[in-house]
Amino acid sequence: MEETPSLLKRASTDKLREVFLKYASLQKDGEHYMTSEDFVRKFLGLFTDSAFNDESVRLLAGIADTSKDGLISFPEFQAFEGLLCAPDALYRTAFQLFDRQGNGTVSYADFADVVQKTELHSKIPFSLDGTFIKRYFGDKKQRLINYAEFTQLLHDFHEEHAMEAFRSKDPAGTGFISPLDFQDIIVKVKRHLLTPDVKDNLLAVTEGHRVSFPYFMAFTSLLNNMELIKQIYLHATKGSRTEMVTKDELLYAAQTMSQITPLEIDILFQITGAVNQPGRIDYSDLSNIGPEHYTKHITHRLAEIKAVDSPSDRSALIQVLEATYRFTLASFAGATGATVVYPIDLVKTRMQNQRTGSMIGEVAYRNSWDCFKKVIRHEGILGLYRGLLPQLMGVAPEKAIKLTVNDFVRDNLSDKRGNIPVWGEVVAGACGGAAQVIFTNPLEIVKIRLQVAGEIAGGSKISALSVVRELGFLGLYKGARACLLRDVNFSAIYFPTYAHVKAALADKDGYNNPVSLLAAGAIAGVPAASLVTPADVIKTRLQVAARTGQTTYTGVWDATKKIMAEEGPRAFWKGTAARVFRSSPQFGVTLVTYELLQRLFYVDFGGNQPKGSQGKQPGLPLDATMGAEQPKPDHIGGYHAAVPLLTGIESKFGLYLPRFGRGAAAAAPAGTATGS
Repeated sequence: MEETPSLLKRASTDKLREVFLKYASLQKDGEHYMTSEDFVRKFLGLFTDSAFNDESVRLLAGIADTSKDGLISFPEFQAFEGLLCAPDALYRTAFQLFDRQGNGTVSYADFADVVQKTELHSKIPFSLDGTFIKRYFGDKKQRLINYAEFTQLLHDFHEEHAMEAFRSKDPAGTGFISPLDFQDIIVKVKRHLLTPDVKDNLLAVTEGHRVSFPYFMAFTSLLNNMELIKQIYLHATKGSRTEMVTKDELLYAAQTMSQITPLEIDILFQITGAVNQPGRIDYSDLSNIGPEHYTKHITHRLAEIKAVDSPSDRSALIQVLEATYRFTLASFAGATGATVVYPIDLVKTRMQNQRTGSMIGEVAYRNSWDCFKKVIRHEGILGLYRGLLPQLMGVAPEKAIKLTVNDFVRDNLSDKRGNIPVWGEVVAGACGGAAQVIFTNPLEIVKIRLQVAGEIAGGSKISALSVVRELGFLGLYKGARACLLRDVNFSAIYFPTYAHVKAALADKDGYNNPVSLLAAGAIAGVPAASLVTPADVIKTRLQVAARTGQTTYTGVWDATKKIMAEEGPRAFWKGTAARVFRSSPQFGVTLVTYELLQRLFYVDFGGNQPKGSQGKQPGLPLDATMGAEQPKPDHIGGYHAAVPLLTGIESKFGLYLPRFGRGAAAAAPAGTATGS
């Protein structure tokens, strides 16, 4: 589940005070206070190494310490929690970082003090006496900047820094720099906008030629406008994230956007051409180029494991572990879905087994609702769950095999962008359906015989074990052909439909919330369940033990002919409504459970992740910014976004502080942090 800061709910005062007192180590005049270390190291969980950078800790704590006395009181702690819930929390947090005096404005001295502490300034010094600074702070640098003005200053600062870096590499004023100088500037000035794919191909896109100033500016502008580029792509494809588009098609869609120039589109296709095959792009290409958004980190996960460092490290063992992981989660998901809808399944089975053409007296049930009421009346509530135990014993491997095989085949039929053609989706689904029959058929026949046993008044009680003994091993696979006919077609219809409905219900960032997953699963179940009902009727007739006077069947074709002759074509659609009402919600619950379990217990095996599981695709920045791990239980209300927002100050604005989290004495790269 993902949330943006503007959607975070405030924590109650009592709960905030309880958390505050837990970490406040200083008491003064009867009041409790947090020190800088209490707030940053203990509460936020950053800079936990013994060799931490004390100055960086004080600077970060100063964001919440509005009185600038080195201590954080409860009112300040609560006020910062409220700020983190604001729609513009990222900019406001950055503003308070620069507001060193706590008076609601930023002076030249405040701005220069923070800028001079950044790693970027140490590598490419910015002229703090230049015309850019004077335009904002005045010739005498005495003008104070308010919050609204500061947001524009912060936006313009990095563009000006990039131009100043270009001028420093072009002292002769030729308007050109070398490819190596271009790479050096981009890595240092725009590293917060770089993904691994872009960083690794900076020299490739220059093709060994000198880089002109217009090309340099277009390149940096493209990095800044990747979110806009994504919207242009979606406009060109009418919302599709898998349709391939050419440069001309994207240019045509971008002509209404004055911010995007043809040169930027040219550079975009140069980058994608260096990473993948040239000429056409889809949304995944843009996600690999566009920087990760800080809000992606505001997510709820109970566990997060990275099994491999990169897809190239996927060994046979890793793939086996991935299949085992999927199998386990799918087992829980299948059991959950089956339990929820089992009463509907029992009604469906009894309706399908009801013979209207056989000479055995009147029909027992007029319709599905009548069947439901009579089961409760004569057998009690528990009668609705007759046969549930063998169903649960089988539904785990059944659904697990179906989902695991479908995912495995989809992975192998997908291209390197993660896209799969419709025929590939159909084949993957069919393979999943065929694989499940190995487990489905024996359990289906036992379940069905237990479900219809209650129809015989005064009949002897039967158990799952007695059914197995009666049928024997080969008898457990009676009706397997019909089972294949039903399950292969069901899965071939269901999984492609689910994938496309799920994509259609995703938000503008491609993210599916639990409700959209449930809806997609339920909607896909309607055509899949209804269209294969004839095969389900035949399977049921073959697997149920015929009673005295009822027609017997020797196989699929024999059952088809006899049902048509004795009961007419409508008999093939018996229980359609009950089947849809059972299968549709069952698969909706199963799929939403399966996907949410993958989000809660996230393991990166280097393969394909379920689409729609993240608000932004994982185009990771060049550096791990602040080691933003999962929020602590004490990070309530707005504080749930605290660490991601502090990460955002780096990843969006490039304000990397030296030794940001590794410690003053450690010879480690700046820009990383150690969580607790």
